[in-house]
Amino acid sequence: YPGIYHMIEIPKEDWHLLPSVPKDQDAANLSAEAEEELKKRGYIIGKLSRVIFYEPGVKETNWSATPIVRGVDGVRRRWVYLHFFKQGQPTINWLDPSFGGMKLVIGDALHSIDQLGSRGLRLDANGFLGIEKTDEDKPAWSEGHPLSEAANHLIAGSVRKVGGFTFQEFNVALDDMQAMASGGADLSYDFVSRPGYHHAVATGSVEFLRMMLLEAKRFGIDPVSMVHALQNHDELTYELVHFWTVHKDDIYTYRGKDMPGGELRTVIQTELREAITGPNAPYNQPHTENGIACTTASVITAALGIKDFLDITEEDIQLVQKAHLLMAQFNALQPGVFAMSGWDLRGVLTLDPDQIRNLLKDGDTRWLERGSYDIMDVNPQAEASLSGMPKAPCLYASLPDQLDDETSFASQLKHMLAIRESLGLALAKQIDLPEADDQAVLCLVHRLPSENGGQLQATILNFANREVSTTITSTHFAGSGSVHDQLNDESLSGPDKDGVLQLKLQPYQARCLIFNQ
Repeated sequence: YPGIYHMIEIPKEDWHLLPSVPKDQDAANLSAEAEEELKKRGYIIGKLSRVIFYEPGVKETNWSATPIVRGVDGVRRRWVYLHFFKQGQPTINWLDPSFGGMKLVIGDALHSIDQLGSRGLRLDANGFLGIEKTDEDKPAWSEGHPLSEAANHLIAGSVRKVGGFTFQEFNVALDDMQAMASGGADLSYDFVSRPGYHHAVATGSVEFLRMMLLEAKRFGIDPVSMVHALQNHDELTYELVHFWTVHKDDIYTYRGKDMPGGELRTVIQTELREAITGPNAPYNQPHTENGIACTTASVITAALGIKDFLDITEEDIQLVQKAHLLMAQFNALQPGVFAMSGWDLRGVLTLDPDQIRNLLKDGDTRWLERGSYDIMDVNPQAEASLSGMPKAPCLYASLPDQLDDETSFASQLKHMLAIRESLGLALAKQIDLPEADDQAVLCLVHRLPSENGGQLQATILNFANREVSTTITSTHFAGSGSVHDQLNDESLSGPDKDGVLQLKLQPYQARCLIFNQ
C-alpha cells in the first residue's frame, strides 16, 4: 500500500540539508539543526515529545535520511522518514489518506489469528500512532494523542471480533497508559512495577516499588489488567516516563525527602545504575538512557556483589535462585497475567561482549542479555544457536533435570504456580497495600474470587538478603483467626483484633497467607 509510513521525498535542491549516508548503511540520522530546518521549510513536523533510544552521534532525532535511491522509473530520490525507535523501523502514518498503514496493521493482526493460530497479540508502542504538528516553538504532539486512542480501539476491537485478545506494551505516564487501555487493549504490560521490583532487589528496600503500586492505584490501574513479567527480550527499562513528562513537577516523598518527579526519576536511575552496572557488575551495561541490558539472574548477582561470573559458587547459585524465585512470586502472586522467559528458566547470565562485537557496534547493548540457551539440553555440545547466537552461561540445569529435583528453581516455580491456580489469584481483587515496619517487606492484600472461596489473601515478600521480623497492620486483617502459609504449608499466628500481624521471614522469602475469617 502506498502511504504506509511518514516518509517524505526531499527535492534535490535541498539535499544539502541531509546527512551523507555511509556505504554500509541504508540511512543516517538527522541532526537537531537539520530537523529544525526541514520543519521550517514545511517538509516534516519536526521535533517530537522525546527521542527514544537517544544516543549522541547515533540517534539525536526521530528522523533519518536515505541515500540516493534510483527508482524503477530511473529517477534518483532521497527521503526523510520518521522512526520512534531504531533506524530501519519507520513509523506508520495512521492518517495517510490511503489508509495503507491501517490496512497493513489490521490485516497482519487478523492473519496472525485466522491463519497462524495466535490468540493473544502484542500491540507495541500503540500510543504513538497519533502525531500532530503544533506551533513553531513546541514539539509535535506525539504522546497521549486522541488519534492513538481511536486507532488502538480499532485494532483491539478487530481482534476481539474474531475471538482474540491484545496486550499493549506501552511505556508512558500512568494516566496515558490507563487512557489507552480504556476500551482498547485488553491488558497492559507491567511497566509500573518492573523497574520497582528490580530496584527493591538491588537496594533491599521496597519504598519505590510500593510508591509505584500506590501511584498505579491512584490512576485506576488495577493489577488484574496487567501482564506481570520477568525478563523479556528488552532491557530493564527504567525510563520512568511517568516522572519525566506529565508529572515531573509533582512532589513525591522518597527516603524522607520531598522532591519533584523529575528529581525522583534521576535518583532512582542513579541508584539502579550504581547497584547493577559499572565496576561492581561490568557484565551489565546501560542501554542508551532507556535502561540496563541485563538478565534477571545478572541483576541478582550484581545485587549480591558478585563482580565476575567465574567467581560464582554453588552457595551463590542457591542465593540467586531464592531471589529469582522471590521476583517470580511477586509477579505471580497477585492478580493479572504472569509471564517469564526461557532465560529465566535456565538462570541465563549475560554474554561476554567479545563474543558479539558485530551486534554491539551500533551501540545496542541489549544483545548481551539475548544469549542462546537449550532448555531441554538437546545438544549440550553446541556453542551457539542455529542462527549463530553464542550460548550464554546458565546457573540452572535443564528443565527435565530441574523437574527431577524438588529444590530446583523450576520445581519451586511449578509449586508456586499450582497454588496461584488453585486460589484463583489471577482474577482476585487487590484491596490494600499496607506498609510494613521494615523497609525490605512488601505486602499485597487481595480478596479471592467467590468461586475460589472469596477468602482474604496476602502476599508478603522480603526483598532483602537478611532475616526480618516485621509488623503489618491492615483493617482487612481485623477479625481474622489463624492464617495459613500456602507456599510453605505452615500455620501461623493470626493478627490481633486491631489487624496487627507479626511475621518472620528468611532472606528473600515470600509468604502466601490465607486468612480464616
